[in-house]
Amino acid sequence: MNHANCYYLFVKKLLVRIALVDDMVLVTTDEICAAIKDIFEDTRSIVEPAGALGVAGIKKYLKNNPEIKDGVFVGVLSGANMNFDRLRFVAERARVGEGKEVMLSIKIRERPGEFNRLHQIIHPRNITEFAYRYSDPEWAQIFMAFDVQNGKEESKLVFEELERNGMKTLDISDNEMAKTHARYLAGGRSTTVKDERLFRFSFPERPGALKKFLDYINSVWNISLWHYRNQGGDVGKVLVGIQVPEADNAKFDDFLKRLAYPYVDETQNRVYLDFFR
Repeated sequence: MNHANCYYLFVKKLLVRIALVDDMVLVTTDEICAAIKDIFEDTRSIVEPAGALGVAGIKKYLKNNPEIKDGVFVGVLSGANMNFDRLRFVAERARVGEGKEVMLSIKIRERPGEFNRLHQIIHPRNITEFAYRYSDPEWAQIFMAFDVQNGKEESKLVFEELERNGMKTLDISDNEMAKTHARYLAGGRSTTVKDERLFRFSFPERPGALKKFLDYINSVWNISLWHYRNQGGDVGKVLVGIQVPEADNAKFDDFLKRLAYPYVDETQNRVYLDFFR
């Protein structure tokens, strides 16, 4: 059989399979980003969003029809309307589109040790983003994301556990404004925080690094600012504000030595003074 006949039979089978799919499949922007990531990891090719649309649709169709156990599904890749800057957006949205990252707005009590209690509920899941700024003496409003394996089912169990512990949660994984704008605006200036010192830490990007920090600081000092986003590197960049009374400076310096994470004291940084104090 020559190559032309082989190609004809392949296309014929493909068209028969397509004809059997009589439902329109709708996909989200995040699911298209996840498909771009899949194509890159499988072929090391970078396609434009329209070029990944077919793959995103196939994934959604198979997910919605779990009775399909085998078969070959083909997505036609096309187009080169992709630039380097747009890849940043794709990378940010791909894990949410895969159902492997959950984003939430959460309120916890504003008191030392509460962040550690929150982390104990999420652990051992990897926290991928955490943005917070002190603004109220009773409640802390946090923008947070963490990894899951089973999507909505797993996140529902986590949310229920958070609620049982008096933490108010809202799933914002499908909130477009939150993903496009709010995550970059969370935080801001605080006029009520006192005795704050600001540090840039380099955390090793591995399980247990955050736990070590929280266990060492325990409930001694209140964390008043926290910003972190996983960027896929070996080191996580974390900006932390900590309320340290002047009388505790020696004890705090000992904490930094025991922690042994590289850091830069940014308390006198002009940007911090202008935008966060």
